[in-house]
Amino acid sequence: MQTAIANGALRRVHHIALNVRDMQVSCNFYGNILGLHQLVDDEVPSTLVNLVAAGKVANFRIPDGTVLDLFWEPELTPPDPDPQQQFTRANHLAFDIAPELFEQAVAVLRSQQVQIEGEPVTRPTGRGIYFYDPDGFLIEIRCDPS
Repeated sequence: MQTAIANGALRRVHHIALNVRDMQVSCNFYGNILGLHQLVDDEVPSTLVNLVAAGKVANFRIPDGTVLDLFWEPELTPPDPDPQQQFTRANHLAFDIAPELFEQAVAVLRSQQVQIEGEPVTRPTGRGIYFYDPDGFLIEIRCDPS
């Protein structure tokens, strides 16, 4: 009897699912502010067509092919109104960006009045900026050192 999944059997992240309180606000954030492609028509996974049509789910494709699913939970509230108090087991979702586009992304976040956690950070592994989605989930945009 195997005691572990075979090394290398898990190939990639299939999708990420987040609960959101306001679907319209979240779709604007992920689609228009972060620039992710929202799946429509035949792009919507067949298992989610009815939920998407009912406005209960929205799907976005990240450029690497990973799908981000938003599930409408209108009663969603974090246990603490302070978004710095983490309320899920997930710490944050990080998106990679080309180093030459990093400052432009920061400027967009600021112009859209997205709640940013501090100033951009520079580490030996690259630069990053942390900010919150409309439901208080921590997101990072990061780039490799230039």
